[in-house]
This record gives sequence, C-alpha cells and structure tokens, in this order.
Amino acid sequence: MSPNEDRKIKNRFTPKTWNEIKTNDSWAIFKIMSEFVDGYERLSKIGPSVSIFGSARTKPDHKHYILAEEIGYKLTKNGYGVITGGGPGIMEAGNKGACRGNGTSVGLNIELPFEQSDNPYISKGMSLDFDYFFVRKVMFVKYSQGFIVMPGGFGTLDELFEAITLIQTEKIGRFPIILVGTNFWSGIIDWIKKVLLEENETINEEDLKLFRIVDSADEVIQHLNNFYSKYSLKPNF
Repeated sequence: MSPNEDRKIKNRFTPKTWNEIKTNDSWAIFKIMSEFVDGYERLSKIGPSVSIFGSARTKPDHKHYILAEEIGYKLTKNGYGVITGGGPGIMEAGNKGACRGNGTSVGLNIELPFEQSDNPYISKGMSLDFDYFFVRKVMFVKYSQGFIVMPGGFGTLDELFEAITLIQTEKIGRFPIILVGTNFWSGIIDWIKKVLLEENETINEEDLKLFRIVDSADEVIQHLNNFYSKYSLKPNF
C-alpha cells in the first residue's frame, strides 16, 4: 500500500466535529452540482453520438488502438459523434479517428493518480474534466445513443456493466452495446452464460441479447445503422 493510500484510510477514521462534516459535505455538493451543470450545458450541443470505452494503456501500434481509430473515423463518416474518456490508449484512438473524420470528438476526462491525461484529438470546447466518476458516468449515458466496448481493464468493465444494468432495468432505452473482439470477450461471456445464467439463474436468456460481439469496424457500423434505420436519431434524454 502506498503512503497516499494509507493516508486516505487513516483520514477516514480521524475524528471530526459535526460542523466539519457538514462543511465538507456542503462544499462537495456544490462541486458535484457544478460538474453536472457544466456537463449538461456543453454536451447538450452535440448531436447523436456513440461512446467508445477501452483501456488507457493500449499503445498506438497495438491492433486494438488501430481498430478503435478506424471505428472512430467510420462513426463520424456515418453521422455519429464520438465520446470517450478523453485520455490515452483506446480513448485517444477513438478521438483521433473522429478528428480525422472531421466529426464531433468529445473527451470526458477524470483526474487519476496514473495514466489519465487529455489527448490532443478532442474538439474545441468538448474536453470536460471531472473529479467524480459517477458524474462522468451520467454524461456517458445521457448523451450516447450507443456503446462500443473495446478491450480494457476494470474501468472498461465498470462502464460496460453500468450500461447493461441501466438497459436491463429500463432506466434508459435499449441502445446498442457492441463488444469488439471475440477473443477478448469470449471468456467473460462464457462465464456469464455458465455461472450467472445456467448455474445460478441470476440473469435470464433475454439479458444475453443486450449486447453483441463483433470483430471489425464495418460490423460496428452495420449494427448501429441497422438498429437506427427505424429511428430518427435524437439525444438520449
């Protein structure tokens, strides 16, 4: 455990007066409100967009980065804007592709102790910084008409299951969730089918239809276009 992590745990157990607790919480509320207001005001101006999730650690010469850039490019050429977490890796690739396609390129950045910094491929005025993960997640969901999930780590899985849960519980519409990379995703999907569906019955068969696995940029675009061929695209709120 790092000294910083140790300090955070000790601070949680440091005695505080009721006045200190109220003051800290009140200022946190104002900070949270300001992040929501700024996000709503700026993102309400974008058109129909798709979120791309994936690892911040993926290098520019990796096949997943190259594919994410191609997806971002083809999304803009088909009328979609691109929303990413604004950082390096897959996020940078998605924004880079959108930038190359002269489309809307949004970055929802968050301050982290490692690996996160704004990438240079975000449209002017469309780079937003967040301190709170939950506010950032609201922005991803509120202004996206689809979710493309590239290979990634814990953060990517968190974003994937957030989208699945909100759709499963009908808190948002049944927007497309597209997992890219059969080899990467097959293990966890097999586990979901075996452990959650068959052995424990904690999900049902219909839940497996909430997402689709593809392997190419063209398949991503085809699935999105097929889905939206019967809709008039509009912001998700």
